[in-house]
Amino acid sequence: MDYFHLLTITLASALAGFIDSIVGGGGLIMVPSLFAAYPSAAPPSLLGTNKAASVWGTAFASWVYSKKVTLPLRGLVMGGVCALAGSFCGAWCVMLVPATSFKAALPVVLLALLIYTLLKKDLGQIHSPKFTAQQEALRLAFIGAMIGFYDGFFGPGTGSFFVFLLVRWLGFDFIHASAGAKILNTASNSAALILFTCQGYVWWYLAIPLAIANVLGSFLGTRLALKKGASFVRYFFILIVSLLILKTSSDFIWPQIKDWFI
Repeated sequence: MDYFHLLTITLASALAGFIDSIVGGGGLIMVPSLFAAYPSAAPPSLLGTNKAASVWGTAFASWVYSKKVTLPLRGLVMGGVCALAGSFCGAWCVMLVPATSFKAALPVVLLALLIYTLLKKDLGQIHSPKFTAQQEALRLAFIGAMIGFYDGFFGPGTGSFFVFLLVRWLGFDFIHASAGAKILNTASNSAALILFTCQGYVWWYLAIPLAIANVLGSFLGTRLALKKGASFVRYFFILIVSLLILKTSSDFIWPQIKDWFI
């Protein structure tokens, strides 16, 4: 075993857990780190190992947030079930339809989301749910199914989409939205993990130390978010979405122009 690479990706997993627990986006750190450490490995093995580690940090963040903020747990459970089902459907569809078209559209969608958030300076500052419990549960189910499908089919930015929709559509502040998004994201990640595990694509000897580091990072991230409040999470959300725009843009553009430089 290469202990230097193990140490590097373990630290990356802790940082990913920290970022992901606040507003999502931990995959920006973890996935490139795994691919850099094991360039000859099969991509499904690295992606499966990442899911096996990150799902525990997300689940832990969900538990911590649920102890500190009041959440519509019944509606979120319904949304989580729909996210799980949607993620399974998305993963099945990606085997039939290539996801390449999402690469071009994703930076544009994220940019629109970022601009809207910047223009609406009071967005997500006050927790003011807009619907009755039953109406909210139905909307959470729809959000879970829709973004869960996207997570299974393509994936990047899933946590940010969950947070944005909970803020914009349901009237949550960024703290409550981040907390709710963790529950939904845990469900959608679980679907992918089940699929990867059934196909033998998880390196458990690596996933276990990465999961421990991810949970530790998540612990620090949730404590910071709860201490600093909604304004801090909003700024962090803007930062992560900006980085996602840069990452997804480069993933789409670089293959088109790399021949010019090689």
